[in-house]
Amino acid sequence: MKRTHFFLFKQLFCTLLCILLFSACAQHVEEKPQATFYPSPPEQPRLQFLTTISSEENLGAKKSDFDNFLLGSDVAFPTIGRPYDVSTSPGKIYITDRQANKILIIDLATNKFNELKDSGLGALITPAGIWVSRDDVKYVTDMERKQVVVFDAKNDFVRAYGNKELFEKPVDVAVHENRIFVCDMLKNQIVVLDKDSGATLLQIGEGGPGEGQLYKPTNITVDKQGNLFVTDAFNFRVQQFDPAGKFVKIFGFHGDQVGGLARPKGLDIDREGNLYIADAATENTQIFNNKAQTLLFFGGPGIKPGNMYLPAGVHIDYDNIVFFNKFADKDFKLKYLFYVCNMSGPNKLNVYGFGDWTGK
Repeated sequence: MKRTHFFLFKQLFCTLLCILLFSACAQHVEEKPQATFYPSPPEQPRLQFLTTISSEENLGAKKSDFDNFLLGSDVAFPTIGRPYDVSTSPGKIYITDRQANKILIIDLATNKFNELKDSGLGALITPAGIWVSRDDVKYVTDMERKQVVVFDAKNDFVRAYGNKELFEKPVDVAVHENRIFVCDMLKNQIVVLDKDSGATLLQIGEGGPGEGQLYKPTNITVDKQGNLFVTDAFNFRVQQFDPAGKFVKIFGFHGDQVGGLARPKGLDIDREGNLYIADAATENTQIFNNKAQTLLFFGGPGIKPGNMYLPAGVHIDYDNIVFFNKFADKDFKLKYLFYVCNMSGPNKLNVYGFGDWTGK
C-alpha cells in the first residue's frame, strides 16, 4: 500500500514539474517587437522605423571561434562614435564619425565596419559633411584643412579642392553634374566650384535675415534638376535656390509647432521633390512638399524605437532596400530608406523605410 502511494506521489510530482517547466519556457518565448509606423494607426502608414545601427552586432555580425579564442568572448564589436553625416553607395553606408574624426564604412553585404584609410595628402583632420556620387566617389569637407577632400571608388585619395583663402569653415558638400557646392558656415554662403578645374563658378548668399541671405548655414543638398537647398540654421529655415543661384522659396519658420524649426540640421530630397529636414532641438524630422507644406513629422526625443537624440546628418537611399526588407512589416512595401545620424544616446544611426501599405 505504501509503495502504491509513493508511486502515485512520484507521478503527480513529475507531472507538476513538467507543467511548471513548460510554463516557464512559454513565458520566455520572445515576441517580435511591434512595428513603429508614421503616421500612427489607424491612419495609413507611410513610414516605418526599421532598425538602429550602432555596432556590427546590430547587423547580425558574429565573432568566429578563432576570434573568441584569440580575443575572448567579451570583446566588444566595432561601434559608431558620434555620427555627424551619412551617405551611401550600393552595398555601403558611409558615416562621418566626429569622435574618431574618420569616415566609417558599413559594408552591408559582409555586416562589417571598416575605416576609410586616409593618409598622406588625403589625411583628414576634422571631417564634417560627406557626399557620395553614383560612381562611388567620396567628397568630404574638412573644417580644419579648409578643403573638400576627394576619394575614388577604391577609397584612394584623388584631389582636394579649395584652400584657406577660399574657405573659412566648410561644413557640407553636394555634387551635381560638373558642379561642387560647398557650404561655408562662417562666410554665410555657398561656394560653387567647377569639378574639373576647381575654379569658383558662383557664390550664393551673404550674411543676413532676408530672402537669399544666410546666417550660419550648416547643411546642403541638391535635387536632380540642380536646385540647391540650404539649412539656414540661425534664421530657423531652409532656403531653395535655382541652378543659377537665384532665391526661390523658404521652408519652415521659427517655432516648435508643426512646420516650425528650432535648430534645423541635416536635409535631403526624394525623387518626388519632398524635402526631409531634421531638427536637433525638437529631435524629429519633418517632410515638406515642393509647396513648402508639411506632410508628416516623425521621431521625437528619447531612445525608444524610432526616437532621435540630437539628430544631425540625414540621407535618402534607393539602392540598399534589399538589405533592410527583413525589418519591414510583411504588409509594408519599401520604396526607399531614410537614415538619421544621432550624435548622442545609444542609437547611433536610425534606419526608416518610406513605402506603401498593402494590407487591410
